[in-house]
Amino acid sequence: MTRLLASLALFLALGTTASAAVPSWGAKQSSPADTPPSSLKPGEWIWGGAPMAPGPMAVIVSLTEQKAYAYRNGILVGVTTVSTGKKGHETPTGVFTILQKDKDHKSNVYNAAPMPYQQRLTWDGVALHAGGLPGYPESHGCVHMPTEFAKLLFAATNMGMTVVVAEEGTAPVTVVHPSAVIPIDPRNGKDLAVAPLMNGEMYSWNPDASPTGPISMVLSVPDQRVIVLRNGIEIGRAKVEVSNPLVGTHAYIVSQGYMANSPTREGLRMPNWITIGIPGHGDEAGKVVDEALADRVAAPREFMEKILPELKPGDVLLATDERILPSTTGPKVQVIDSNPPERAP
Repeated sequence: MTRLLASLALFLALGTTASAAVPSWGAKQSSPADTPPSSLKPGEWIWGGAPMAPGPMAVIVSLTEQKAYAYRNGILVGVTTVSTGKKGHETPTGVFTILQKDKDHKSNVYNAAPMPYQQRLTWDGVALHAGGLPGYPESHGCVHMPTEFAKLLFAATNMGMTVVVAEEGTAPVTVVHPSAVIPIDPRNGKDLAVAPLMNGEMYSWNPDASPTGPISMVLSVPDQRVIVLRNGIEIGRAKVEVSNPLVGTHAYIVSQGYMANSPTREGLRMPNWITIGIPGHGDEAGKVVDEALADRVAAPREFMEKILPELKPGDVLLATDERILPSTTGPKVQVIDSNPPERAP
């Protein structure tokens, strides 16, 4: 009888644990960084951002695409499929900030339903959190995300972070279909109206737009452009030419010290760079960039004279074979940041 009661108690305990277990939704691991968001299936996601990397963070939720885009210091670090509010419970559009974070939140309205990694957008029940992902809007207003993505995003964000919820017809196409470069001001969610280079103009430089903070750069081979962002705000762009470009997306981080001068950079001090291993290209992590690779990129000398003195260890450059200019950007983009190696080999 004692053994029977003990077995019964164990069965009840296991049953209670199972019934109280929080479900897990979506893929367990990131898809490769080169995966076009348009080809992500329900529950799939990409993440390449360091949880506590420098620079402001912002999230754009595209109701039209049923996807969310996470940006750190102006460049894309994550994208995921989502499920937003169904008819009668539509997720509101607009600019929000994170009001509350609760890793183990349970609904106050829907029978204590689990809402793991909740990040509240409104006090009347709209939040980002892990949840069901059928491939279409089915929530009661919240933005459902894959569990592992929601966990990574929760660790990376701060209270007050900007979240923009956009939909076709209510926001610019650059926000509804975001690219690898942030289309909003991460401080307030307003659309960024950045003037393109005019005919005959080789570069633009406006460091006063964001005087301090970490720098990120995105180089698009087909657009022949490099865009420089500081603290999430564009401070410059230039026309570039790339010879024998690498295929796909490759990320680099500024290291300590400088390369020796080369004929194409005579008189300029080019910092050392280390390759970052983004999802799908982990074997590249930690490789030191040699001068031969750096010399494949030709930019206006005046622009190089302005940007090189600004670069500090930890600043990031992303080179991609995807387009990033608004006139050429569609829904296909790539994640372009990742955890930097701890040190050069």
